[in-house]
Amino acid sequence: MEITEIKNWLSEVEHPAKADKNLVELGMIENIEVAENKISVTLGFAKHRDPLAEYLIGSAKAAIIRNAPAGTEVEVKSIVKEAAPAKKKPGLDLGFEEVANVKHIIGIASGKGGVGKSTVAVNMAVALARLGFKVGLADADVYGPSVPKMTASEGQMPDAIQEGEKEVIMPFEKYGVKWMSIGYFAKPEQALIWRGPMACNALKQMILQVRWGELDFLLIDMPPGTGDIHISLVHDIPMEGAVIVSTPQDVALADVEKGVNMFRNESVNKPIFGLVENMAWFTPEEHPEEKYYIFGKGGALKMAEKYNIPLLGQIPIVQSIREGGDCGEPAALSSRPDGLAFVALAEKLAATL
Repeated sequence: MEITEIKNWLSEVEHPAKADKNLVELGMIENIEVAENKISVTLGFAKHRDPLAEYLIGSAKAAIIRNAPAGTEVEVKSIVKEAAPAKKKPGLDLGFEEVANVKHIIGIASGKGGVGKSTVAVNMAVALARLGFKVGLADADVYGPSVPKMTASEGQMPDAIQEGEKEVIMPFEKYGVKWMSIGYFAKPEQALIWRGPMACNALKQMILQVRWGELDFLLIDMPPGTGDIHISLVHDIPMEGAVIVSTPQDVALADVEKGVNMFRNESVNKPIFGLVENMAWFTPEEHPEEKYYIFGKGGALKMAEKYNIPLLGQIPIVQSIREGGDCGEPAALSSRPDGLAFVALAEKLAATL
């Protein structure tokens, strides 16, 4: 493998905030070392830490893995070209200044994927805004960011402003909600091949480096499951508690128990404000009074009673919810029964807090 060949691979990685220029064009390749079956690349960043550093490191590594022979060991490191003053620590030494004026930071979690967690999170944010609250949503589902699609904001590039030694990312505003997602910094078809620590650092930037301003609620759409990303979020972000989303299925409810036990573990110890049963029943739009319990009936209620957790709401399967998510107009904007179900859910959450 030649260094020139590796540079060609790295030229596939574009910097989203630099007019689609790639790493090579921007002169960010500081060093490339090739030894037997190992490739080591060092990327150089300016004095002020690039808010997309973790994204670019992960993308560079993915580009090499994609092109290099199978079994090649790949390492991508970073350096700061111009050292910061001694009193400043370069890197991800992020404080809580940007969330200091947020009253409630709530995680929206699920034990497994496919239960409609992001749909509930996006619609809950819009419903809270409809009720007059100041709301933000951080899309922390790094491996499947869906906020850009569900809000018809794909292609948006949040601005980054420099304030002395600090760089701040400005959220995108729509439907009365401030949105931030890693999806704004990656192409829709691009897979983010990140290990846990890299994903955790990116998420901290997506939350703590964003100018949220004054908010009543900041919802964090968490990745499904109970992994290291979740532990990092609850330890490094001043999260007040969580809402857990499930379907009535036994297999989904079994994973809910894992999520409940994670938040109640003494090393995490965060309250669970309620359980949301999504896809509770199917209702044909032309016959709103009919209910078909496709995934079972009452499972989430039994789980809520077992763990003494409030059941905040039951959201039916309605075609308009799916259509709204696909076209970027959340169902909670409407006054149809599906929209009002999300408003009722938001009212119960607000009353709980």
